[in-house]
Amino acid sequence: MRDEAPDCIDIDLSGLKCPLPVLRTRKALRALRPGQTLAVTCTDPLAMIDIPNLVREEGARLDAAERLGDRLRFRMTVSAKPPYS
Repeated sequence: MRDEAPDCIDIDLSGLKCPLPVLRTRKALRALRPGQTLAVTCTDPLAMIDIPNLVREEGARLDAAERLGDRLRFRMTVSAKPPYS
């Protein structure tokens, strides 16, 4: 997966275990403006379930999810700011 977007924010969460990858991804998503792209790399196998669910809950769009050996790579775009409860 190549990040063509020049304003893509890239975070590496390798080595962190559940729930830290999801919590840090949520924090990063909420800090972005609509239209910005976030790329996340992690090694926690549960992230393949948790991060797509988080993206949906946050009102963002999951552009790509792939496994590269022991690493998982996600690219998402913030589409709207949902009301946080």
